Amino acid sequence: MTLSTPGPTLGVVGGGQLGRMLAEAAAPLGVEVVVADPTPDAPAAPVARDQVVGDFDDPDAIRELAAQSDYLTFEIELADPDLLESVAEEFDVPVHPDPDTLRTIEDKLVQKRRLRDAGVPVPRFRAVDTVDDVRAAGDELGYPLMLKARTGGYDGRGNVPVESPDEAAGALDAVGGDAMVEEFVDYERELAVMACQGSAEHRSADRSSGRRGGEAASNGTAKPSRGPREEGETDAFPVTETIHREEILRETVSPARADETVRERAREVALDVLDALEGRGVFGVELFQAGESRSDSTHSSGRGSQDADDEILLNEIAPRPHNSGHWTIEGCHTSQFEQHVRAVTGRPLGDTGRRAPTVSTNILGDVEARQDATLRGEKAVFERPRAHLHWYGKREVYRLRKMGHVTLVGEEGADRPYLLDSVRELRDGLTFEG
Repeated sequence: MTLSTPGPTLGVVGGGQLGRMLAEAAAPLGVEVVVADPTPDAPAAPVARDQVVGDFDDPDAIRELAAQSDYLTFEIELADPDLLESVAEEFDVPVHPDPDTLRTIEDKLVQKRRLRDAGVPVPRFRAVDTVDDVRAAGDELGYPLMLKARTGGYDGRGNVPVESPDEAAGALDAVGGDAMVEEFVDYERELAVMACQGSAEHRSADRSSGRRGGEAASNGTAKPSRGPREEGETDAFPVTETIHREEILRETVSPARADETVRERAREVALDVLDALEGRGVFGVELFQAGESRSDSTHSSGRGSQDADDEILLNEIAPRPHNSGHWTIEGCHTSQFEQHVRAVTGRPLGDTGRRAPTVSTNILGDVEARQDATLRGEKAVFERPRAHLHWYGKREVYRLRKMGHVTLVGEEGADRPYLLDSVRELRDGLTFEG
């Protein structure tokens, strides 16, 4: 592998904040980025080399993107897997993760079935088409249930809790399309792991050298990473605790405030997820640490019995970098965005070790009406040592829209509740109100 200018071009379907941060991470590696997005002057446009304006499933736009690219990836599940497969063949450009993985993940029912069949522990779920189906699932799984749109939902959109049989019809109407239900998990906390799948070319060198990943890298012990898969090297970033309100991520805490046994189990489940998916890249794996065991939810991952309070269940997967991993930009030796660029362009994976305890919080719109975005109160963030503000470059703000994030990196051994209180204080000082 050599470096020259201009370097290889990575085409990204999607030009939102994830595309922006991918472009920021790609530049030091000598990789140029072109994005395709329907919004003119999308958030990624100022830092990418170019933007193709067009819908995520627009054949002309994606063909133009492929014609400019040496590699293709996507930062949004609205990309069309059939179209990606077609342009990859037409322009002889590799796409990662594999479009078949996108097909699996974009339909939550297909996703859950694939992972259950692969032995990944998942909550109990059922396909539903009618109100009677929802009520029958409630009789079987118990109330409350979580009704989910099979496609298109994110940040809580498309998820509707069903508390009783009387709510089934309204919930199904609210979803407005193909749906599934899951049992409502009584969880202790939510966790996330950014799992990484790299190139088979580098699988031997990295594991035989004893490089450490995940929890092993964060506590100084020389625990080896899991062995290489046939498809390529794998690794995972340290397990992170995620805190949601209104089903939108608000804060992350790393290391998660769970014991080491729970964190290691979560990491193993995330790596098991990779066994069921194809292609290179970073995968955001969202998990529950359940508060009690469930008779029909544990499909063995080959790790034997487990304590009820330590049961790890898969929630959902994103075949891309994820909001839960933004803290890695300052908190780890390699960010999730650099790792994704490394993986999809065939470079060796970077060190996933955590530098120090790290917390992060989203900056969300706090205004009711859509308006031009002007953030106020940011001076305190810039004045705080080890605090880092990330602005996504969105021109308009509205309630709960993700506009940026703040990360706070502690000293080694720092108190996580104190860090979390501190980053919340910084966030609460920010506003879009005039």
